[in-house]
Amino acid sequence: MADAPIGIFDSGFGGLTVARAVIDQLPHEPVLYLGDTARQPYGPRPIAEVRRFALECLDELVERGVKLLVIACNSASAAVLHDARERYPVPVVEVIRPAVRRAVSSTRSGRVGVIATTATVTSGAYEDAFAAAPHVDVVTQACPRFVELVEAGTTTGPEVLEVAREYLAPVQAAGVDTLVLGCTHYPLLTGVLSYVMGPDVTLVSSAEETAQEVYRVLVREGLTRAQGLPAPEHRFLTTGEPEAFTALARRFLGLDVPAAELVAVPV
Repeated sequence: MADAPIGIFDSGFGGLTVARAVIDQLPHEPVLYLGDTARQPYGPRPIAEVRRFALECLDELVERGVKLLVIACNSASAAVLHDARERYPVPVVEVIRPAVRRAVSSTRSGRVGVIATTATVTSGAYEDAFAAAPHVDVVTQACPRFVELVEAGTTTGPEVLEVAREYLAPVQAAGVDTLVLGCTHYPLLTGVLSYVMGPDVTLVSSAEETAQEVYRVLVREGLTRAQGLPAPEHRFLTTGEPEAFTALARRFLGLDVPAAELVAVPV
């Protein structure tokens, strides 16, 4: 089982930032990634629909023999985490709680901002996660246009700066000193987000924190892959157009990833 891949699921491309962090931090571990690109984005969808789509994709990864599941989508994490941990025989890691723990330890003032998709904000998942730290005041802000900008390859320039200033104005007005990037697309906007928020605000990437949590769980469960084995082979699955997915995966990961395989799902 220790030689089995880490299964990473996302609604589309954003979870590739999590895959990149896992590959960087755990270079001996193989990754099996599934992006539900045929039905993305999840952010504007009702929670019940997100739950159904996510469980279909997680079922696919478990059937393919992964040793651990990563729900690399904030919207899906908010919708299915409890169900997933009861449904599957392998450990399940999500992206919300690791980022929240880092934010709580990072904040100096006790004022934390969270930017996320509409579905994640509506779910209240971050407020629930921060409830264990009653000394922290949380301000959440939906940023629906960020995902489309990132997937169009527009991560810099006047348009992105204008949108970022509009979305971030409420969290700036709240005087936060820590900002959680509550969508796995958002680390690709770190430059503009950091510029708008200023040098005194700490940005917390759910991707980096999730990769660290994956390592902790693998060690705890005795599932780390042995050293000295051949380099791991990473595989990528998509429910959408494989060539388009492969091109974006190579841009997100900075690697010459193999061609993505198609997984059929009801659209």
